[in-house]
Amino acid sequence: MGRDRYVDFIRAWAIVLVVLGHWLITGLVRGPGEEIGAPELLAVVPWTQWLTLGFQIMPLFFLAGGHAAGGSWSRARAAGGTAAGWVGGRAARLLLPAAVYSGAVLLAVGICAAVGVDPDTLALVGWAMAMQFWFLPVYLLLSALTPPLHAAHRRWGVRVPVVMGGAAVLLDGALVAGHDPYLGPLGHLGALTYVLVWGVAYQLGFCWHDGLLPRDGRVSVPLLMAAGGGVAFVALITVGPFPVSLIRVTGQTPSNTDPPSAAMLAWVVAQVGLCLLVAPAVRRFLARERVRRAVRRVGGASMTLYLWHMLPVLVVAAALYLPGIAPDPAFGSGAWWALRVPWLLLLGAILVGLLLVMRPLERWQALLYDRTRPRPGLRRAWPLWLGLATVVAALAHFATRGFAPDGHFPVVAALGLAVGTALVTTTRLTSGGRAVRPSGRQRVVQ
Repeated sequence: MGRDRYVDFIRAWAIVLVVLGHWLITGLVRGPGEEIGAPELLAVVPWTQWLTLGFQIMPLFFLAGGHAAGGSWSRARAAGGTAAGWVGGRAARLLLPAAVYSGAVLLAVGICAAVGVDPDTLALVGWAMAMQFWFLPVYLLLSALTPPLHAAHRRWGVRVPVVMGGAAVLLDGALVAGHDPYLGPLGHLGALTYVLVWGVAYQLGFCWHDGLLPRDGRVSVPLLMAAGGGVAFVALITVGPFPVSLIRVTGQTPSNTDPPSAAMLAWVVAQVGLCLLVAPAVRRFLARERVRRAVRRVGGASMTLYLWHMLPVLVVAAALYLPGIAPDPAFGSGAWWALRVPWLLLLGAILVGLLLVMRPLERWQALLYDRTRPRPGLRRAWPLWLGLATVVAALAHFATRGFAPDGHFPVVAALGLAVGTALVTTTRLTSGGRAVRPSGRQRVVQ
């Protein structure tokens, strides 16, 4: 099967919505002591929680990721590649840009902490620069689990995401009944729902790639998924205990995202169904050359966009808010919402400039990836698995506590990320592995 332009579009569309969503809910205000704060819009203006239904697009990230991974792993297996070689290649592609970004942010945190920057300010900035990191450890885990997950898919097909979804609902019910998913007797199992709920979307990507979900022109199953998931979501937020927000709101219990809830699972199913329903129309739209070029450009810069999109907020804060130049209407007022338009345009212009500046860095990262990614036939792979485990733990720490927890430099997490990334990217040099030549013009890792 050739490359699916619609899958590329899903990734690009998801990236754009993630960036716009984060920018939209981020608002800066000047305090009485001239300090800069960032009130939580979803908590201060509760009706905005309904907006998260349009901006919570991560199910499509995992759907597209599963679609791509299923095809890539199938080709790697056919070419004689090993699970370790394939997982290592996927991990290295994700880790190199994440490590460069993290290294730059951690260097800035270390300098600011050394010169005595206010710890509260440093903690806020460190959190803002890590708010998108929850995705990385979950996606790395699912990538590492792809070989056994795909083996289950080949044997049981659609039944696998159905069983995973059922297990997620049962586990979430136990967590909600315990009233505290972190401190209760089942709290240590809460992290498993991340793999189960997002794994459903990932596994559905396998099914989509292999034709187990209806293709263009057949709407019965996608319509059932969209309608059934939507009805279940409405029931869970009205009759059930779950909030409407599909993004974490401080103090809101239970949460739909931290860990992912049964309501989030319903939204996953609904969004996947809707994605399949609109596929024919979007594919016709993608037939236009200008549209395809735009999708390719966004897709090519997707990791940079995802990692660096909060930096323009800090630039605007330093350039306009600290000197008191920016207008400062009441947070959430009509005037504040009117200023969202120039706010988004300004951030977008800065981000475009940042992308242009970072093109040489992206080319360097691509060259480094080609030289360091593990061999497709890798067999002695214990450094790879140890490195992945270390990296996942470090990224999870950043995702939950930011780059400057309590205003301090995260020494252990920073070392964990550095050591883990080094283990993954040097596996090619320290472990054996036979060369595997992909058939035709295909590459083993895609």
